[in-house]
Amino acid sequence: MNTDCIQFELGIQGGRKRRIEVVPDERESSSDGGLLLLAEIEQRCGYLGAFSRCFIDHRRKDLITHPLKDLLAQRVYGICQGYEDLNDHDLWRTDPLLGLVCGRDGDEDPLAGKSTLNRLELGRGKSSETDRYKRIEWDEGKIREFFVDAFLNSYASPPDEIVLDFDATDDPIHGEQEGRFFHGFYDEYCFLPLYAFCGHHLLAAILRPADQDGAAGVVELLSFLHERIRARWPHTRIIIRGDSGFCRDPLMSFCESHTETFYILGLARNSRLQRAIGQELHEATALHTQTGHAARIFKDLRYQTRNTWARERRVVAKAEHLDKGPNPRFVVSNLDLGAWPARNLYENLYCARGEMENRIKEQQLFLFADRTSSHMFRANQLRLWFSSLAYLLLCELRRVGLVGTDHDRAQCSTIRLHILKVAASVVVSARRILVRLPRSFPFWELWRRAVSALALT
Repeated sequence: MNTDCIQFELGIQGGRKRRIEVVPDERESSSDGGLLLLAEIEQRCGYLGAFSRCFIDHRRKDLITHPLKDLLAQRVYGICQGYEDLNDHDLWRTDPLLGLVCGRDGDEDPLAGKSTLNRLELGRGKSSETDRYKRIEWDEGKIREFFVDAFLNSYASPPDEIVLDFDATDDPIHGEQEGRFFHGFYDEYCFLPLYAFCGHHLLAAILRPADQDGAAGVVELLSFLHERIRARWPHTRIIIRGDSGFCRDPLMSFCESHTETFYILGLARNSRLQRAIGQELHEATALHTQTGHAARIFKDLRYQTRNTWARERRVVAKAEHLDKGPNPRFVVSNLDLGAWPARNLYENLYCARGEMENRIKEQQLFLFADRTSSHMFRANQLRLWFSSLAYLLLCELRRVGLVGTDHDRAQCSTIRLHILKVAASVVVSARRILVRLPRSFPFWELWRRAVSALALT
């Protein structure tokens, strides 16, 4: 839609003496001044450049208007700024600041529209070389390596220890997409993406159909991550953490067969385990009755399943009694008892995995990781990676640009509202490009500090 042809004027009775008239004809203004911060992060980290090298562009270079890196930047910056749909780009592509951060000086043609971006998402793998319209393909292996390398490169030196969190979540779908299955636990048709995080760092986001175990493919993913990490950090201690859905013998056996690789996993309770802590549960109940507060007692024990585990393993039990009744919980681990006593192992190490769930929710709610509405499963995986790359940019802004401020733990939605969505005017001359922000911008000092921090590191 061409807004140049629209004669539109909106009258608002908001002034005391004068009528307020609103006309959408300002060509040199943008509502997304925070794009400059995202461009500064790209200049510093080169995420989009590295990501674009995971693609193969079969288009003729002398005939294309929109280079591959521009397409990727436009799509990912759009997610960061809150534009989740391809339709949004038909108007937003004329934004002067978007053109500027995508490498244009403001006087060229607009960026790509929804149709061009849609053809990017619908690349058909090896057939892209001969397909008339979908001539861009991507290498899934290289993209997976990209996210791990981005994590590794964020450290100036190898850490002594890292904790890798694995989790699966539901991604509801409402059409006839490829890979559509009904999941009984979530009671809906959905995908079942698998995530791997290390603190705030995203290492993997793999879209999967829902007709499989939540831990399906986790050993293969762990093997890939382990090899990639060990190649750079041979002496770093690695701890794998997950809920009871990942308590599988192949995963534990993998960790036990590799040096300095450990696990702590939730363990579903059963009658045998509950009998093993019967005395502790009785004591916790008595303590709760006496104090009126939640009571918990921890116990270390050795346990082996009758059929599914290859060996006996350390289990830490929490015998807890709450107002609503007994609440026994169990975790299994190969961490040493001397270094990790039962209470410390459960409360300080295992319970910290809840932070990863916040990161997944952040990506799904605010960066549209669940916008998997394309018919093709392959295209939906690419959309998940776009969301993941947007998360990397905002995570880097939070980790470096906002460190030491009251926004260094802010959610992506708060960062977008306070820092990224700010009006800006763009004036292009022969000598310079001048970007003006409002004098009344309430977060100017925070914005300025973020620019300074990103430029110095």
